[in-house]
Order: sequence, then C-alpha cells, then structure tokens
Amino acid sequence: MRPILMKGHERPLTFLKYNREGDLLLSCAKDHTPTVWFADDGQRLGTYRGHNGAVWCCDVSHDSTRLVTGSADQSVKLWDVQTGTQLYSFNFNSPARSVDFSVGDKLVIITTDPFMGNPSTIQVKRIAEDPADQTSDSVLTIKGPQGRINRAVWGPLNKTIISAGEDSIIRIWDSETGRLLKESDKESGHQKTISSLCMFIDKSHFLTGSADKSAKLWDTRSLTLLKTYQMDRPVNAVAISPLLDHVVIGGGQEAVNVTMTDRRAGKFEAKFYHKILQDEIGGVKGHFGPINALAFNPDGRSFSSGGEDGYGRLGYVCTSFANSLAPRNSSFVFWAIRGVFGMCHEQLVRELALFARTKQSTNNRSS
Repeated sequence: MRPILMKGHERPLTFLKYNREGDLLLSCAKDHTPTVWFADDGQRLGTYRGHNGAVWCCDVSHDSTRLVTGSADQSVKLWDVQTGTQLYSFNFNSPARSVDFSVGDKLVIITTDPFMGNPSTIQVKRIAEDPADQTSDSVLTIKGPQGRINRAVWGPLNKTIISAGEDSIIRIWDSETGRLLKESDKESGHQKTISSLCMFIDKSHFLTGSADKSAKLWDTRSLTLLKTYQMDRPVNAVAISPLLDHVVIGGGQEAVNVTMTDRRAGKFEAKFYHKILQDEIGGVKGHFGPINALAFNPDGRSFSSGGEDGYGRLGYVCTSFANSLAPRNSSFVFWAIRGVFGMCHEQLVRELALFARTKQSTNNRSS
C-alpha cells in the first residue's frame, strides 16, 4: 500500500497530537488553522478557524470534547472538538508557545514567549466545566528563564511542571508554589536549544530533542539522564512508542541551507532507535524538508510525522512478519510506512543482522 499523505495545510506543520482513543489526529501549522483528521485513513474531518498567526501547539481533553491551541497571535483558544466552535480565548501580551491539559482536564499549562520586554512565562489556567463560567485568571504564574520556553508539560499526578527551551536546561517546578525543584546537569545535558519534549504514557520518563544533534531520555522524578541517542542532524521532534521499546526522532538541516534538490541532502528521514540499547533500527524517508512534528498513536501501532513541506504522513508498524521470526518477548520489529519501502533482500539481510546483534548483546549482558 502507498503511504498515507495528509495535505490540508498551506504552510509548514508545527505539531501533531492524537486523542486518547487514537481515532483522531490533530495538526497545527503556520497557516493559522488547526485541523482534525481520521487517524486511520488520513481523511480530513474539519478545521478550527479563529487564529490570526502560526499555531504552535495543541492538546485535546481526555474525553475528546475540548481542544486547546496556542498561537503566535498572542492567544490560546479553547474549542469544541466536534463542532469547531470557539468556546473561549485567553489573550496575552506575547506569543503562546506551548499548551498541555492536566490529568482530569481541569487545568491547562500555557507558556508565553519573551516579547517587547516581557519575559517568558509559564501560566496555569483553570478550565471551567461550563464555558459560560470560564475566566482568564491564572492559578499560577512562573517567570521563566531567559529565552523561549518551547515546551512545558505536567509531571506525575499534576504535582510538577517540566519545562525546556532555548537555554538548553530542563527544569522541574512545583505546580502549586511555582518553586524551582530541579535543573538538568549542564555537562551531561543538552548543549543547544531543546526543541521538543515528549512524555511517556505513564509519565515515568520523557524524551527531549535538541539542536545539538541528540535526543535524551530522562527520569521524570529525579531528572537523571538515562539514555542518549546521537544524530547527524539537528533534532526538531521526538516521540516514544507506548507499545514497544522504540523511539522515533526527526529533524534535518534547515531548508534554506540545503543546496541540492535531493531530499537526502537535508537528512529529512525519521529515525527509529531502540530505547534501551540505543541502536538505530531504521529510517523512514518521504519528507522534502525538516521534520517538525512526530507522534505515536496511543495504541502504538501507527505514528505520524509533519514537516516543513506542509505534509503530514501516516505510518504503520508492521509486526506480523517480525513476530514470526522473533520471540514474543523481543521488541524486534519491521517498521513500514504503509508500503513506503518494500522489504527487499538487502534490507531483510540488514534487519536480520541487526536483530542477531541485538539478541547477542542482550544475552551477553544477562550472563
């Protein structure tokens, strides 16, 4: 089968988010219009019109009834997912960069950029059950570090807030007092802008991607560095599989710096790594510009990518053939993007060789 391409945005994609059930996929882009798609076949269901600037981030409530979006037009908007009706608009004095619903959907984290003398901030807003009762009052406001905060998410049980951004430092904040609890180590941590942060489904660990050409896996409570995945390109987006011990990492050389027309010149593949062993499993090509967004479906059997080329792409995990070769407790898997590449003989040999090395390495460690 051919890859599923989602073409509905007129400008580069910036963010992708699945709902809890995994049947809906929401995309954000620089064309001002968040869009909702069927996650199975890439059919566009509708758009949310109201922003006047690039939309950087979104999140959807646990019951898939409400959507929150953050935009460069200095607003965060609350939407009815089904009807596309705008329920409320939080207005700020600077662009809104990141949004994240709490567990229970009663609170939302919003980050704003430094702008016109205003520092970056992390703000927590309460979400009313009845939109008519919604107010713009902040439950908590944290003055951020110098530079932009690219991502802020809730920690376990909504007790902490984890943020990362331009200064390359990851911070953990107390979500009630706003007190800074922990910072990542400068030597072992990222050395350049952190562009992406993805929390694992159980919030025990999270993955970050940076312009320093690496992605790093962290313990959520202790902020201990667990794993590092080295790349040969700046990293713009990361995602963790909820089903298998795999992570996907994407990025690429900036489009303006690519002098060749061949998409290989900019290194625009999505790369898959074994989460524990840190070995590269394979790559998926297709985008003609840097990858800006990645997300796994909550069922772990499909994923999506969004690029500077304005396209979204749906990919599927092909596990049937792998299961016939590998033990059930093995995470060996063939990744296929619905037929983007057929498994030719040379590829099969490479995959089997990688599986043999992985199995041998595991046996050596256990012995």
